[in-house]
Amino acid sequence: MAEAFIYDHARTPRGRGRADGSLHEITAVEVAATPLRALAARNGLDTSLIDDVVYGCAQPVGEQGGNIGRAAVLAADYDESVAGQQVHRFCASALEAVNNAAAQVMTGAADAAIGGGVECLSRTYIGADTGAWSADPWRSYHGHFAPQGIGADLIATLDGFSREDVDAYSVESQRRAAHAQRSGWFDRSIVPVLDVIGQTVLDKDEFLRPNTTMDSLAALKPAFAQMGEMAWDAAALQRYPQVETINHVHTGGNSSGIVDGAAAVLLGSAAFGTASGMKPRARIRAFTNIGSEPTIMLTAPADVSNKLLKRAGMTTADIDLFEINEAFASVVLRFIKYLELDPEKVNVAGGAIALGHPLGATGAMILGTVLDELERRDLNTALITLCAGNGLGTATIIERV
Repeated sequence: MAEAFIYDHARTPRGRGRADGSLHEITAVEVAATPLRALAARNGLDTSLIDDVVYGCAQPVGEQGGNIGRAAVLAADYDESVAGQQVHRFCASALEAVNNAAAQVMTGAADAAIGGGVECLSRTYIGADTGAWSADPWRSYHGHFAPQGIGADLIATLDGFSREDVDAYSVESQRRAAHAQRSGWFDRSIVPVLDVIGQTVLDKDEFLRPNTTMDSLAALKPAFAQMGEMAWDAAALQRYPQVETINHVHTGGNSSGIVDGAAAVLLGSAAFGTASGMKPRARIRAFTNIGSEPTIMLTAPADVSNKLLKRAGMTTADIDLFEINEAFASVVLRFIKYLELDPEKVNVAGGAIALGHPLGATGAMILGTVLDELERRDLNTALITLCAGNGLGTATIIERV
């Protein structure tokens, strides 16, 4: 097997995922094309050397459907020989796209490929692609389906995380993200999004709330309590009869933010580096996926990380930094608890609670963030993981070269 090297990565800023967000006027394909253009421009890249562009998208309908990977290739003015595809693994779509691109390089199917993703939630909505697992009454009933927020609160209940615990984690995420932004830690990877006349629409993440405090979070009402009362608590408790009641602790302040954005990671073989004149920044050490219990839906990160570490012949002690998507605060707290991690090594530049979660793009974004942090801190290895809808998890280990 050949090695798959990471040569560069780029991302857009995260824009608020609503009508008053800065990226709302920009089409999904234009957002998707932005990091592709940046990778080509700043590296003087001959795009005909790229074999495939693999883009994740968690709501692949409307303007985000129809193989937005290929549409982004054409919108970015890449050579028409560059193929494109779209993958869907819910919130893990972009990390799966990176792994897919890496697999093509490792097997010799491609000399170079780009993995990434896009999501413009100000122009669509979560659930736009609803499928049988939630919409088919027979499957929903027999599969004990419950929305993710119910699962997050169920994790908190089972593992004993209080409202204060999840709020405290969220305040720290905001603090770390604000510090990273002020310190310019994101500047190398972010490329501005331009409008049709070439003016900058957004050049930095705009979802952050750096003034967040425990008191301001305590004033927020639980986001999923009413949803639970309607039917979903009862559905979840059919699967978890040992739980008497679900403690609803998650709010809009300790859950991931809804945002727009795109990211792309350039991968290639050693021969591609020679042909393009580029030097690799890291390599893909290993990656894998797992299925987990689908009612609670969000517990896969610990299990998929253990599976991956075993396959790579590594332990948590061999990993310098961990990057997990902050879908909900309880997801990260459980991950830290079950892997017995030092919290100072987890999401060192903040996460989706502070920065936002552009579903189909997040995996590539957080991989890029942690690569930048490895370089900035002169460390070597990182593990990236996300939970995903329907009880899925994806994880990847990267190593600097």
